[in-house]
Amino acid sequence: MGDPQQDFSQGAAYVDGRYLPLNQAGIPLSDFGFTKSDVTYDVVHVHKGGFFRLGDHMARFAESMRGYRMQPTETLDQMREIAARCVVLSGMKDACVSFAATRGAPTKPGWRRPDQCRNTFMCWVWPWPEVITPELADKGASLMISSIVRFPEASINPTWKNFQWRDLSNSLWEALDNGYDQAILLDYDGYVTEGPGYNIFVVKGDRLLTPDRGALKGVTARSVIDLAPELGMTADYAPLTKKDLLEADEVFLSTTAFGIMPVSRVDDHVMANGITGPVSRKVMDTYWRKKDEGWLITPINYADTENPLKTAA
Repeated sequence: MGDPQQDFSQGAAYVDGRYLPLNQAGIPLSDFGFTKSDVTYDVVHVHKGGFFRLGDHMARFAESMRGYRMQPTETLDQMREIAARCVVLSGMKDACVSFAATRGAPTKPGWRRPDQCRNTFMCWVWPWPEVITPELADKGASLMISSIVRFPEASINPTWKNFQWRDLSNSLWEALDNGYDQAILLDYDGYVTEGPGYNIFVVKGDRLLTPDRGALKGVTARSVIDLAPELGMTADYAPLTKKDLLEADEVFLSTTAFGIMPVSRVDDHVMANGITGPVSRKVMDTYWRKKDEGWLITPINYADTENPLKTAA
């Protein structure tokens, strides 16, 4: 467990069996996670002292590790406990918790075979970022349909989280250079995929539709689908094209890092008179209300560092 004399208030981390303040954590320069981006990860939200949909995030992380053939020494149950201990050490009640598995460094210097590396698990906690300001929640973001094409699924499985972000990063630079807030990418067949770190939803009447290809199966997107009946709507995965975006009643984005982000403009297509639309507002408000009520929250016991997931008496 971490040294009580250390300052974890700005974030806590676990790396290779050690708990450290976030600003002291790191990996060897020879780790393939750094030199080859051979890493998978996930991010879960701590909301008012509890993990949101922790089981779903852990299941997705496990599937990503299987897909990339990574087997750290820590079990999934141990990873859950480690994540909770990092939160307790930080004392944060609203935070993001990242966990990652890297290929690791080769057992012999200079070796390039992935089967000759020791896989490494790490976890770190950082303050929840206020991405959705009250102004943005009211006016909505502007979204550019990028000219950058999403990596093909035949090369990189988008349902396994990874740091292969070059296409996503390039699309965001393109959007910023053209005066937009965010970007969305199409695949080589012209179908909508995802943006840099988020899923997208199109609103058409009483239907919420999100891409069925080229995108991560987002946990927040799943939450939107789960909440749709409560909103009097239907939600599903579907093939979406640029035309669907430019004829949408409304558009919004979803991700762990900011929840729901309304969109008021896609390229030159202005929706809801250039402000957040009523459906997007309803989805956003319902999503946060449900979390405030404890929906799918796993409480953290801050009083017990050794058993942080044990319910307090």
